[in-house]
Amino acid sequence: MNPETSETYEIMEVCLLAGKIMLQSGAETYRVEDTMMRMAAAFGIEQSHSYVTPTGIIFSIEAEEPTKTKLIRILDRTTDLKKVTMVNSISRRISGGQLKVGEAKRLLKELESEKLTYRVWLQVLAASISSACFLIMFKGGWIDFVPAFITGGLGYTFFVYLHKVVPIKFFAEFLSATMIGLLSFLFVWSGIGMEIDKIIIGSVMPLVPGLLITNAVRDLMAGHLVSGLSKGAEAFLTAFAIGAGIAVVLSFL
Repeated sequence: MNPETSETYEIMEVCLLAGKIMLQSGAETYRVEDTMMRMAAAFGIEQSHSYVTPTGIIFSIEAEEPTKTKLIRILDRTTDLKKVTMVNSISRRISGGQLKVGEAKRLLKELESEKLTYRVWLQVLAASISSACFLIMFKGGWIDFVPAFITGGLGYTFFVYLHKVVPIKFFAEFLSATMIGLLSFLFVWSGIGMEIDKIIIGSVMPLVPGLLITNAVRDLMAGHLVSGLSKGAEAFLTAFAIGAGIAVVLSFL
């Protein structure tokens, strides 16, 4: 392999790695495609094409004949907007001529291996506080503030650890919603809580796929129909799992 071809493949790897990190971290499809093509253009590849779906990225460049194309699969997706921001920062440095291919690849490799998400206890605390605040926002009584705080925190804790054991997200969300429904019923049955519907609504909010719905709408508006519909379907399945878990509990009351 001649040096020019080797450099071309390295540029492709850098662009694909940046796109992979962004897509796995919850970035919109059009943002991933735009970032990859801008990075390629900054490295001197004027003709590049990227096709991104939630489960894979296809990237090709026309620097020389024959056209080179690579595909990578995306198996895990989460929400880590800090990584998206950091990839955008690296991309801007590349566009400004501050980073060479090798250095950009090293920075992206380091970023990929980093764990930037908050600690589990902090996520649980945030889920507890948001659950209690959502209860008040939906016109619940202050007497249900503490039950919603506890129910939301325990439900989210159950979801986090169950998802590690059962990698199928649907079942983790379904069982977590079922647990939230049971805890809400127990609080009302014991007299500690008053309105079971308000406690349930507030407690399930940390599980609601807000980012997925937003990205699905933005992708559809940007013309990425495949990605928009697939993300919308994933959001629908999550909402269905939450609703089904609550319905199972309420049907036995």
